[in-house]
Amino acid sequence: MSILALMGSVMFSASAIAAETPPAEHEGVPLKAAPLVQIGKFAITNSMLVTWIVAAAIIIFAQIATRRIQPIPSGIQNFWEWLVESLHNFLESIIGRELVKKTFWFFATIFIFILFVNWFGLLPGVGTIGWGHYDPTGNFHIDRPLLRGGNADLNMTTAMAAMFFLLWIVWAIQANGVGGFLLHIFGPKGETSGFMKIIMVVIFFMVGWLEIISILFRPISLSFRLFGNIYAGESIMEAMSTMVPMLGWLIPIPFYFMELLVGIVQALVFMLLTAVFTLLIAQHEPGHEPHH
Repeated sequence: MSILALMGSVMFSASAIAAETPPAEHEGVPLKAAPLVQIGKFAITNSMLVTWIVAAAIIIFAQIATRRIQPIPSGIQNFWEWLVESLHNFLESIIGRELVKKTFWFFATIFIFILFVNWFGLLPGVGTIGWGHYDPTGNFHIDRPLLRGGNADLNMTTAMAAMFFLLWIVWAIQANGVGGFLLHIFGPKGETSGFMKIIMVVIFFMVGWLEIISILFRPISLSFRLFGNIYAGESIMEAMSTMVPMLGWLIPIPFYFMELLVGIVQALVFMLLTAVFTLLIAQHEPGHEPHH
């Protein structure tokens, strides 16, 4: 799980930004992550830095928690075992024991990683410390924050959705075989005979192409759902903190606790949707074996 979290953050959340734009005053949270270091055409952005920090923290915490396994857990080992065991039992009740053995490593990793990336974005200093300029009134405006919420960057959410899509194809072929995978999409459903069977074959063949379109849009919907909710939350926090400058420390507090809830809900939604998508392609009706 730790290796996947680090690989996902390093390899897939990068956005290639050709050059830095000059500082300019803007309202709200910018859509594009700000580059911090430029190496040729490769840019290390503030959202990438956050994902690296969170991934490293998860790896270190997991290593410390499992360094000396005790028969009766306590402390951080107890917390880590509770978290992993709860996720395992929850997923097993949804997708079944056999499928969870094969896929738990991904679903648990994606939940833990998204959850702590979301919560890290709520820490004081994220989005409020960095480089900027003074306006004519003497107020300082941040143009290039040092840190930015990792999932408020569409590159990161798209990378995680694309990673799941590739794994989904692998799991679908493993469960059904190539022929069974195509039959699952284009094959007729139900028991028919004669002329009606020919009609059903044609209908479900056409429906299969709609299913292909639906499958191709799943990564897009997954990435935009997570990005939209996290980006909207950060924008609300930004707006509430600047609405009344004298009360900028007080007004965002209710929204802060709401975003804590949104962070765990969105991690859970992403994990559940990917798990259900996998279940729909990997499950078999009683008496039907995979076609290899």
